Amino acid sequence: MACECAQVSAQTQQERTTLRIALVLNAAMFVIGMAAGLWAQSTGLIADSLDMLADAAAYALALLAVTRGLDFKRNAARWSGWLLLILGAGIILDVTRRTLLGSEPQGDIMMLFSVISLVVNVIVLNLLSRFRHGEVHLRTTWVFTRMDVLANLGVFASGLVVSLTHLRYADLVIGLIIGLYVMKEARDILRDAAQVPCANGDAV
Repeated sequence: MACECAQVSAQTQQERTTLRIALVLNAAMFVIGMAAGLWAQSTGLIADSLDMLADAAAYALALLAVTRGLDFKRNAARWSGWLLLILGAGIILDVTRRTLLGSEPQGDIMMLFSVISLVVNVIVLNLLSRFRHGEVHLRTTWVFTRMDVLANLGVFASGLVVSLTHLRYADLVIGLIIGLYVMKEARDILRDAAQVPCANGDAV
């Protein structure tokens, strides 16, 4: 029994350490990415940085859920899903605004900061990979980070197109794609959370 308790304690501490590292890295990249996005007038970078903010919030919720009961963990995943849904809608609104008002995205800056974000997200994804089949609040964090990696690659590709062709619509298209993908992942997270049984054994 003592051995099992020690294993649970070690696992809990490992989860906490991983989530803290992921939280700090994503919070820092949100600030850096948002500044870069505003500087580069890039919807893609701004969307990516907001995605980082949503990730940081999801890691914070998962951190709170580590030692809580199943209901709290399910709700943490649900809150993360709704946050992601709101974020996706916000990204699409920003794309619409920039389409109507105009923008001049800087491809070189987009590529530079998308590579920095990609490196950070690959590190975090590797740390979280051990939890990808774990409890719902941990599976959610892995989904968030996997989505970030794909977004980083998309921003880099659009930055390359902008640099080569000076077509601002490449940035708007990738921003729209990220927004729609974010909403799709939010739906999947909410569906996953709904399938987790309550403490009394019923799914909600």
